[in-house]
Amino acid sequence: DVQLQASGGGLVQVGGSLRLSCSASGIPVDGYAIGWFRRAPGKGREGVSCIESDDGSTLYKDTLKGRFTISKDNSKNTVHLQMNSLKPEDTAVYFCAVKIIGLSCSLYDFEFDAWGQGTLVTVSS
Repeated sequence: DVQLQASGGGLVQVGGSLRLSCSASGIPVDGYAIGWFRRAPGKGREGVSCIESDDGSTLYKDTLKGRFTISKDNSKNTVHLQMNSLKPEDTAVYFCAVKIIGLSCSLYDFEFDAWGQGTLVTVSS
């Protein structure tokens, strides 16, 4: 049974940083593509970042490049999302998900098969 647990959200001021964690059980994070998604208030879910299983290649939403960094800690079976220079528009519930079929990364949520419960990030101005 695949389970993902997202954590690390909270309230932060504009320009601050947060590190989100996605702890996995039932699968090794180094065997699958793991993605981060977010849903802002009143908006649909969008892809934020993804890290591949084999060579650790990463993928980012274009507008987030340079501020967000995804990484894996295989020893802890955890994927992190480091978020810097946060803006009010980054306020959202952040979810992690695993892509069971196919090794390549994607930012399309329909390609992901199992989801964590989400962690709320609020950026205050």
